[in-house]
Amino acid sequence: MAIIPAPRRSARPALPLTAVPTIAVPVAPAPTTRDGAIDLVRASCVAAVVALHALMVGVTVDASGPVFANAAEGASWFAPLTWVLQVMPLFFVVGGFAGATAFRRRRARGGTRAEFVAGRVQRLLVPAVVVVGVVGAALAALAMAGVPADLVDVAGWRFAQPLWFLGVFLLCQALLPVLLVAHERRPLTTIGALAAAAVVVDLARAATGVEAIGILNLAFVWLALQQIGFFLADGRIDALRRRTRVLVLGGAVAALAASFAGGIYSHDLIANLNPPTTALLIVGVAQSAAFSLLRDRLDSLSRSRRIAGFTRFVTERTMTIYLWHMPVLLAMAGASALFALSTGIALPEPSSAAWWVTRPVWLAAALILTAVVACALAGVERRRMPRPAASVALVPRAVALGIGAVVLLLVVGTTAVTAAIAVTMMLVALRWSSERRAADHHQHGGEHDAGEQADQPIDRA
Repeated sequence: MAIIPAPRRSARPALPLTAVPTIAVPVAPAPTTRDGAIDLVRASCVAAVVALHALMVGVTVDASGPVFANAAEGASWFAPLTWVLQVMPLFFVVGGFAGATAFRRRRARGGTRAEFVAGRVQRLLVPAVVVVGVVGAALAALAMAGVPADLVDVAGWRFAQPLWFLGVFLLCQALLPVLLVAHERRPLTTIGALAAAAVVVDLARAATGVEAIGILNLAFVWLALQQIGFFLADGRIDALRRRTRVLVLGGAVAALAASFAGGIYSHDLIANLNPPTTALLIVGVAQSAAFSLLRDRLDSLSRSRRIAGFTRFVTERTMTIYLWHMPVLLAMAGASALFALSTGIALPEPSSAAWWVTRPVWLAAALILTAVVACALAGVERRRMPRPAASVALVPRAVALGIGAVVLLLVVGTTAVTAAIAVTMMLVALRWSSERRAADHHQHGGEHDAGEQADQPIDRA
């Protein structure tokens, strides 16, 4: 991706750039107001994730009872849909933009890297503790109510699947201060190294046939995408000539098409998600270029009353919506099965004409119910935690423990027992994120950051 623009006149002042990537680049001053285009894109990404997962829910009833399946599996309509609704690359780019902006503001006030990361631990794990605890209790209640064990297990696995984002995003945010400094010193080298590592992992995976190697790209792909967000925050992408951005967009799309045609990557972009492949990095480049090209229009659109209301609603509840949309969908699936069993009315087969006729109502119900739950529980996400710790010893442990809790649920599955263990791990991580050791407190005793509340006008993820 070309990132060094030729001089030109632009509505946005171009930053003075260095032609040598080993020299520190000037840093754009952190804005003091929200970026309407960024907020709108992030809110739209969250809504797209909910819609995509809602379309993947397949519920039928046969002679043996309810059958819960992935409605998209083997469906010809799904792969093209992922070209529009696979928004996770863009979400991580936007997360890099927001994180860089928030950290620079904190750093300008004298805050530390440890305080920034501790704040991210709190922001992500507080709502996670609630949802994991409630789901664990619900699974225990279902088991005690006599629901077949296999259905309870399916519900636990389905709930855990989207939690990969929580663990990976926490990792990316924890490494953000270090990688942002590296970006400010050697931007091309840093992103080039991450992208090259992602390619090497894909090559090694293909050459050996060992799928587990791809797990390494849970770091390299998403960190590289976050790094693109730093360029966006610097204003370097918007400073490129429009023609250059169009060429980047076209080149990325052409590269994706060639990889699909050559059988290098699956044309189903969700299939490239677990584990992530370099295809998602190419998608992120295309989405970033498209966003930059449309940014002025998106900014204008974000000012309309209805769009601003939607954006504000989602922005204030981002993690709550993401974490709770799957329990909502599982509850809807269970209610559908109970309705069919009690009335004898057959549920439409996934991908059938009758199924598609009912999808608008299903999608509307999923979005509305998720919004209702988010309204009820948004106070948890906005809860004021103790001031983030400055302990350089405890914060990394908090991050590791939080990620470990997510890994437990993903690998072992969500049950009443694993949920209880994960909640305990997260609570300890939260305790560490707000605890100061005596030496740290003495060292930073006179340094009082304005706290996470001051970051909220810029960042809510």
